[in-house]
Amino acid sequence: MKSLSFIFIFLALNTAYCQLPSKIGLFEERSDVGNPAIKGEVSYNLDTQEYTLSGGGINMWYKTDQYNFLWKKIKGDFIISATVKFLGAGTDPHRKIGIIARNSLNHNSAYADAAVHGDVLTSLQYREAEGAETNQLELSTYHPSHIEFQRKGNKFFFSAATQGESFKTVSKEINLNEEVFAGLFICSHNEKVVEKAVFSNVRITFPAADDFKPYRDYLGSQIEILDVKTGLRKIIHSVPNSIQAPNWSKDGKYLYYNNSDGKMFRFTLATGKEEILNTGNAVANNNDHVLSFDGKTMGLSSYLGDPRRSTIYTLPLDGKGEAKQITDPAWGHSWFHSWSPDGKRMIYMGDRNKQQDIWAIDIATKKETQLTNTPTLDDGPEYTPDGKYIYFNSARTGTMKIYRMKPDGSNQEQVTFDEYNDWFPHISPDGKQLIYIAFPKDIDPNSHPFYKKVTLKIMPLSGGIPQTIAYFYGGQGSINTPSWSPDGRYVAFISNTKL
Repeated sequence: MKSLSFIFIFLALNTAYCQLPSKIGLFEERSDVGNPAIKGEVSYNLDTQEYTLSGGGINMWYKTDQYNFLWKKIKGDFIISATVKFLGAGTDPHRKIGIIARNSLNHNSAYADAAVHGDVLTSLQYREAEGAETNQLELSTYHPSHIEFQRKGNKFFFSAATQGESFKTVSKEINLNEEVFAGLFICSHNEKVVEKAVFSNVRITFPAADDFKPYRDYLGSQIEILDVKTGLRKIIHSVPNSIQAPNWSKDGKYLYYNNSDGKMFRFTLATGKEEILNTGNAVANNNDHVLSFDGKTMGLSSYLGDPRRSTIYTLPLDGKGEAKQITDPAWGHSWFHSWSPDGKRMIYMGDRNKQQDIWAIDIATKKETQLTNTPTLDDGPEYTPDGKYIYFNSARTGTMKIYRMKPDGSNQEQVTFDEYNDWFPHISPDGKQLIYIAFPKDIDPNSHPFYKKVTLKIMPLSGGIPQTIAYFYGGQGSINTPSWSPDGRYVAFISNTKL
């Protein structure tokens, strides 16, 4: 029997996503560049949001190109990313698939691309002027499954990774037109042969401008559902403003999230309907909101007082009660992150005594207990489903990493160890896996900013090397709070782009 959450996702994909205006998914048109002998084809699967391209073409090299091209016109900066896979063993080791931007559809146009070959070659190819020779910068990633092609001004970046790994990147300054033809391509490298490939998780991202002002300027938001087992991602809802931190309901029917105006929303997966949630006197809600383990109550962080401070409330989800204030803004900010499995305690990052540590509060008595005590930031605490551990993130080593401790704050130990800044650990419902968001190496470890190229990583709770399961543009608000589906198959998160 299929799980309830899978059924609701399937229905949502066939209602919400099909409303997005497009000709061929995200693209405008398909063209055969260079008039190849065998014409290309493309199909778009609305359910899986995958593109299948087939085509021939002698080559994409020297002074002329022949290939099948699925494109749209794009002006200015962009990021195009995809999971890519050839279908079949192939005929020529130099068959190519990837992402390309070119000045025109002419066979000898100036261009830059992110090319994955049938053999071990992965390279940023480019022709700097119409009719010029093609050159390339090789990328030391063999047979990548995930690729990303970015334009920033006249600099082009090609990043690639095999499943589970981190991106490796090369870049090149290339003077292309401000408006280019950009999209997906396939070339068989043999005029008598048809090759075929599938492009999954395709995203066209228009990133934040350099003068973007955090918490004043916002990009659009997309709710994505990630199948943890297959890596397939699907966009189920898009809005032009900022929505953040989706929580999954216990029955798998709804997602709960906030927007930048302090409102809470409920999204019905079966219908794609979005409705404002009545949160009573908690009216300035931020992205720290979590459902209790039994699914009956929501914990909220909402701004209160003068000066405004994040204050914790509880709210019954059946609509039969008022929001109840749990912490006092006079104590300092309280950023809520998890319930205890028995529903008796709440844990959060508390700004107390000029430190930001992990605190717990007994709901009945309102008594606070300090669980960590470090001069650096501790944040994002979450109970395991069996209540034996609390996982959290801490900058105590100079890089933000994941830690765990006993519920009384004892036995604090580091869990992740690489060079990235790791935030917001979330434990699967069966207590066997952990996901978290990894920010770039070069950010302030005490911050989790909006609009960065970030990754979701997964690792067994028993230990092991974290594996990357999603590469996307997001950050603050993407996955601040728990968002596993109740059956543990899916994770919901927010990606961002100008819409």
